[in-house]
Amino acid sequence: MRIADWDDAYANRDHIHGAAQYIDRWPVAARAFRDGLASAGRARLDHAYGPAPRQRLDLFAPDGAARGLVVFVHGGYWMAFDKSVWSGFAAGAVAAGWAVAVPSYTLAPAARIAEMTREIAAAVAEAARLVPGPVRAAGHSAGGHLVARLTCADSTLAPAVRDRLAHVVPISGLHDLRPLLRTAMNATLGLDPVAAAAESPALLTPREGVRVTTWVGGDERPEFLRQSALLANVWTGLGADMASVVDPGTHHFSVIDGLGSADSALTRCLLG
Repeated sequence: MRIADWDDAYANRDHIHGAAQYIDRWPVAARAFRDGLASAGRARLDHAYGPAPRQRLDLFAPDGAARGLVVFVHGGYWMAFDKSVWSGFAAGAVAAGWAVAVPSYTLAPAARIAEMTREIAAAVAEAARLVPGPVRAAGHSAGGHLVARLTCADSTLAPAVRDRLAHVVPISGLHDLRPLLRTAMNATLGLDPVAAAAESPALLTPREGVRVTTWVGGDERPEFLRQSALLANVWTGLGADMASVVDPGTHHFSVIDGLGSADSALTRCLLG
């Protein structure tokens, strides 16, 4: 299908009934989860992983020794939100015995996407310093892009941490950034053709030894289904340990709900 309106192709809110209700409830659930773990002495909040104001992460601990570390990277088209909105999506992995780090990162236009990929690598490295054991990463939408970048051969993630990164799950990720050059949001993102290609995981080589599962909602915009299928297809052809899941009946905002439960298919996939 030929796309004539690229802004509409990526306009999730306009095509999800009750979209505002999802966005409004995320920070409420996040605050309740964060406050509950903080009162139990199981939350380390606003921990710095770099000198910039948004280079901060929240780290949530399970009840008992952690089985390892999960990092969840939020979306918002690299332009919106911070870690405080997303704490509730750590609940499933924490209940399953894993520590979970939720970082903020510098947003556009203050930072370019290449800078954000380096910030997330730094956040993962710092969280891994605090928590021993295997590392898993998930990210939603723009966050899906950022965790996919961790698995590229040119990632700035330190070798010792790369060796611990066992599974990455980009959820409804954006893996070829070149179409965004045709959108109005690029006035804020500041991409040019060279930068878009350089930061597109689907155009890059995956690192050997890491497992990647793309996860996307079955009721998402066609462009998000295409983007997830593209990464799975290309990286499978390059020999990566790839899997691809289309989650039936979920859209761009509901597809991450499973992260709030330890026994959901999404959480079990991430931790498996």
